[in-house]
Amino acid sequence: MQASVPPLRQRATLIVGAMLAFSIATLLFAGMTGSIRVPLDEIPDALRQLASGQPDSLSASLLELRASRALVAFATGGALALAGLMMQALLRNPLADPYVLGVSSGASVGALLALLLMASTLMVDAAALAGAIGVAMLLYLLARRDLRSGQAAEGGASMLLLTGVIVSALCGSVVTLMLSIAPEGRLRSMIFWLIGDLGGAPLRLLPWMVLAGCLLFAMRNARAMNMVALHAENAVTLGVRVGALRKGLFFISALLTASAVTSAGSIGFVGLIVPHACRFAFGPDHRVLIPAVVLAGGAFLVLCDTLARTIIAPQQLPVGAITAMIGAPVFLYQLHRLRK
Repeated sequence: MQASVPPLRQRATLIVGAMLAFSIATLLFAGMTGSIRVPLDEIPDALRQLASGQPDSLSASLLELRASRALVAFATGGALALAGLMMQALLRNPLADPYVLGVSSGASVGALLALLLMASTLMVDAAALAGAIGVAMLLYLLARRDLRSGQAAEGGASMLLLTGVIVSALCGSVVTLMLSIAPEGRLRSMIFWLIGDLGGAPLRLLPWMVLAGCLLFAMRNARAMNMVALHAENAVTLGVRVGALRKGLFFISALLTASAVTSAGSIGFVGLIVPHACRFAFGPDHRVLIPAVVLAGGAFLVLCDTLARTIIAPQQLPVGAITAMIGAPVFLYQLHRLRK
């Protein structure tokens, strides 16, 4: 038993190291790519200027703008991917994604209401966060008995999922109503927010703090998640506090989704296909899967956002459209492999 520990650690270190290097490469690629390309040999000098706080050259100014947007995309993608993994572990359903319980729908109601009232960007973010938290608390009140259950029963997961679908449908009807009465001058910004857009997202510390805290919680509970996945009905007898774990997974996934949606709107498929792809590539062990999913999700959204702002430059596309165009065929391919 002891002999299997070093190979596991070596494998985890190799996978996480490779994903970290890939993530850094995607951030560098995003900083270089645009309507005006930044040559690779100018990157070190531009980074020195940014470190000194004096971006004098054009390359440094471009790198500062693009790096800020890329970091927002990375934090958002990592949060969505980790939320998807947590949601799949909570519901014991590989088709679950961060939006399945309707938290993003609540954020959409808050954000679109603020946009309809011509509120400031800060108020739109605050309204989106309030809507997401409100729906999460409503879901908890409606399904608290299932979440507190000591058994990881399929019935409890099904009831929680059904409750989320109903609440999401209710929020969707409110969103449709607001879109139908919105003036044409505000309709474009509302639709872009619904699809998911990083164009005006500011770089803030809070989403990174949320992602780091949730990642720490997930890593501390990775072994318990493995036990629940492998021995669902006997996890309690193996020493796992299933009720506490399910509540933690619910609140962590809701918090990550609220943070991501507040930053960039409803960006689909990241939380669905990235955990699937990492599970196929690296196996089901959550001790390896959790950090790999965060890094892969961040890198994936950085690449998608780079495509969104360069594919028909100078016009920019909503990044949610790019993730859907890439994610849908990739997910169909993953389903085909799963069936085989």
